[in-house]
Amino acid sequence: MNCKKYGVPFYGASWVPPTVLRSDSDGAGASGEGPPIAAESYVVLAGGGGEGRSGIPNALLISQFDPATNSLSDEPVSKLGTGGDLPYRMAVHPGGEGLICSLPKSCRWFEWDAVESIDMHSLSLKSSEKVLDQLEDVGQQLALTFNSEGSVLAAGGEDGKLRVFKWPSMEYMLNEANVHTSVKDLNFSPDGKFLVSVGSGGPGRVWDVASSTSVASLPKENDEIFGFCRFSHTSDNIKVLYVTVMRDQGGSIVKFNTTSWKRMSSKHVVRDPISAFNVSADGKLLAVGTIQGDIWILDATSMRVRTTVRKAHLGLVTALKFSQDSRALVSVSLDSSARVTLIGEENKSGKFLSLRIITIITCIRLIELGRHSPRHFTCSCLILCQNRRIYTIEPHCTRL
Repeated sequence: MNCKKYGVPFYGASWVPPTVLRSDSDGAGASGEGPPIAAESYVVLAGGGGEGRSGIPNALLISQFDPATNSLSDEPVSKLGTGGDLPYRMAVHPGGEGLICSLPKSCRWFEWDAVESIDMHSLSLKSSEKVLDQLEDVGQQLALTFNSEGSVLAAGGEDGKLRVFKWPSMEYMLNEANVHTSVKDLNFSPDGKFLVSVGSGGPGRVWDVASSTSVASLPKENDEIFGFCRFSHTSDNIKVLYVTVMRDQGGSIVKFNTTSWKRMSSKHVVRDPISAFNVSADGKLLAVGTIQGDIWILDATSMRVRTTVRKAHLGLVTALKFSQDSRALVSVSLDSSARVTLIGEENKSGKFLSLRIITIITCIRLIELGRHSPRHFTCSCLILCQNRRIYTIEPHCTRL
């Protein structure tokens, strides 16, 4: 099964960077050189029951994913408890250094503990001795993210304060109060030049990272409520920004130009409120999770729905994350479930599916017609297949 329950309500999920596990057969494990093994076959999950005596632990879990069987491990391969502190938000360092979690009052840094040899490998997490003093006693942080190089960290608080640091020195780059009533989401542009913040109250804001100044605003229209923001690029390599919005009719995705910061388009995609959002690394796919537990995967260019997984989870989807190769999507929910959805190659079968269906139907009709009129002609279909996929369908009729 590609959906597993681990007994912990989940709030965060991500893929373990492939650089964390590397082959040690040539002594490369410690140095970080050599080809990665089991690349992106692990997911890290964060969640728990929060404070109180619910009996539900707060923990960080690692589960192994087998793409051959499209299944997660029945049990976590490792589990690290966080005591009475719920890991509510999580950001994995892109270089494989570790991950940062937002706890109710502070943020904590965790490190990977990988054991690698020719015969076996194991992966777990451990609490780090590194203390993030600048994020101690700052209250609940609702958004955490690194830039693509892992050299800058941004944190957005429930109190509406935005903090940006150089990593790993934790030197302040920006420390701005009242950015929003409450910060909901943050995202760096791929080149690291800009940071976008969205939240409750007021417009979205665009920040120039180098100058630590706000350079543009993203105004809301009518009854819109901004939810999530993600930078990406189009098929012709034009940089864009996606922002999810909630309107009376449901969830929509707005696309912004990253030069003028004007709206390029808006597309209504789901009836239900959007509770999770992600964009694939190649920029081709968008993923939406809803409060009803549904997952929608859309083509970024056409905004057409490519895959729908109804009731992927029994509870609301809390987090989504594409793998680095854009071939898989991990999702988690408050129902304590984690799921991986494989992304099939669209190639020409996706674009010409309707045409092929019509051709198949035509073939069937021609064959039936030939059977009922044997004296006049006979019909057949030549179907060329490879790897269980139909590549060519050729109807052929011959007069008798």
